[in-house]
Amino acid sequence: MSEPIRIVIADDHPLFREGVAQSLSSEPGFTVVGQAGSGEEACSLVSNLLPDVLLLDVTMPGDGGIVTAGKVAAAWPVVRIMMLTVSEDQDTLMAALKAGARGYVLKGVTARDLTNAVRVVAGGDIYISPALAGGILFELTASKQSDDPITTLTDREREILGLVAGGLTNREIGDRLHLAEKTIKHYMTNVLQKLQVRSRVEAALLAQKHGLHE
Repeated sequence: MSEPIRIVIADDHPLFREGVAQSLSSEPGFTVVGQAGSGEEACSLVSNLLPDVLLLDVTMPGDGGIVTAGKVAAAWPVVRIMMLTVSEDQDTLMAALKAGARGYVLKGVTARDLTNAVRVVAGGDIYISPALAGGILFELTASKQSDDPITTLTDREREILGLVAGGLTNREIGDRLHLAEKTIKHYMTNVLQKLQVRSRVEAALLAQKHGLHE
């Protein structure tokens, strides 16, 4: 028989905390080994008990859940951290994951879904409440799309692109910068790839849009 999953629960609402503890304890394969009402208490329990999973509320007195998650992840990386919170804020979710949380579950979840989430996180995988998973995927995609490709260019590449936008040929740019025409062509290949455009014309239009021209 496999060892039970040992859990510490940290939440500043005793009634809610007790309810979660009773719910998890009633499931086979789970043991709640400690309860905390603050981030500091949670760190102390983790240090002494080294549980498999730490359930953390985001908002608590003193060190909140995000700060606590960061401390636990740094000091006791073997402990899997899961946030159990009412916050549906995408920034909070991202901050929790960056701090080291492996799970993010909304309060109000069914007992069955909670135990499933704990098992997933204890097993080393990431679990995010389905209601939030789509939102974080959209945010990550939107963030990637909003990145300005011009900022990925080196100073030399920006200079060459500006000259292209000014109507100069590779040879004219080479003469201006005292570089071989082949070298300018090589630079422009990199520029087109970074900007994800297919031609000098598209690159020039993008450069003009950003004010990079003579």
